[in-house]
Amino acid sequence: MASNAAVSQLADRYAAALFDLADEQKLLDTVADDLRSLQQSTSESDDLQRLVGSPVLSREAQGAAMDAVLKAMDVNVLTKNFVGLIARNRRLFALSDMVTAYLAQLARQRGEVTAEVTAARALSDAQINELTDSLQNTLGGKVTVEHQVDPDLIGGMIVKVGSRMVDTTLRTQLSKLRIAMKGAS
Repeated sequence: MASNAAVSQLADRYAAALFDLADEQKLLDTVADDLRSLQQSTSESDDLQRLVGSPVLSREAQGAAMDAVLKAMDVNVLTKNFVGLIARNRRLFALSDMVTAYLAQLARQRGEVTAEVTAARALSDAQINELTDSLQNTLGGKVTVEHQVDPDLIGGMIVKVGSRMVDTTLRTQLSKLRIAMKGAS
């Protein structure tokens, strides 16, 4: 099994190559949308997760299955060829890291900062817009919000921007209260 650092380096190299090709063909946003859709589909489907992570399936089987998935998703030819290449090279296990690296490179080129927001429940479009505006005012630049849901948080949210993190979740507040109560006894 490859180490996290090795997978990250591999993902960065593949993402950079895809980014260069997409930039040459003026398809940066199209490929980004395709990759976001693919990542979302993969995270929502146990079958796709098994397909991407399976060391048992042959290159041909993985490639054919991913080709069918991408055809159904109606992705751009560049995206389809890229995923086909990584399937042939037995690199599908790093697909999620490649998508993340590609989107990070696109954000860097545009001078955007990505804020990873995890909330206890799905945020409405109005809430995401308000949060984006607030972060832009605080950080002084373009901010892209990536939103995830984790019901275990009970309430509140975690906002990560680069190495900074703000945790206002009810779960964390209860944990702090529990520690304070133990210290008082």
